[in-house]
Amino acid sequence: MYSRPGLEPRDRQLVTLGMLTALGGCEPQLDVHIKASLNVGLTPQEIIEALLHSAVYCGFPRALNATFTAKKVFAERGLMAMAQS
Repeated sequence: MYSRPGLEPRDRQLVTLGMLTALGGCEPQLDVHIKASLNVGLTPQEIIEALLHSAVYCGFPRALNATFTAKKVFAERGLMAMAQS
């Protein structure tokens, strides 16, 4: 799926983050895909915005759980300052 033409890797990761957030209970998979998102060039700010944008469609509890997972990944990578700007 990830090698198909039509979407850039960063766009695929944004879609994946939104879907995993909407599903809820997917924090281990979100951890993996947040790391992958950073690896393909998404910034911490873009990731947080995408997760918070999901709240409108899937609810705040799921979006907040996803955001907490992202902040854990950012802390592991020393990116917390970037996530808060």
